[in-house]
Amino acid sequence: MRLRDRFYQFMQGRYGVDQFSKFLTYGGIILMIISNFFGGLLLNSLGLLMVIYAYFRMFSKNISKRYQENQKYLHYASIIKRSLNVYKRRFAERKTHRIFKCPSCKQKIRVPKGKGKIEITCPKCRTKFIRKS
Repeated sequence: MRLRDRFYQFMQGRYGVDQFSKFLTYGGIILMIISNFFGGLLLNSLGLLMVIYAYFRMFSKNISKRYQENQKYLHYASIIKRSLNVYKRRFAERKTHRIFKCPSCKQKIRVPKGKGKIEITCPKCRTKFIRKS
C-alpha cells in the first residue's frame, strides 16, 4: 500500500481542512515570524497554539462541531469584509462626496461636494437641515 493510500485511509471520517483551519494556520505562522523579530515569547506561544488547534481541527472526527465552528468563522469574516468595503468605498469617494448625519434620526446621507450651502432632506424621517457641502 502506497503512502498516499494510507494517508487517504487515515483521513477517512476526519474533518480535514477548511477556511477556519487555514486562517488559524497562516495566522499562527505569521505570529511566530513576528515574534522572531520582536522577541516575544507570548506571540510565539500564541502562534504555536493556533497551529496546534488548526491541526486538531483537521484531524478531528467530530465533523458537526467543526462545521459549526467554520460557519461561525465565515459569518464573522463576512461582517468584517463588508465593513472594510464600506470604509474603502468611503475613502475612495472622499474627494467627490461628503457624508452628513441627520440631526434627528442619525441616518447617514451622502451629498456631492462643492455645491455650497444646500438644504438636505433626510430620506428616512424627512427632516430638513442646511449644511455646506
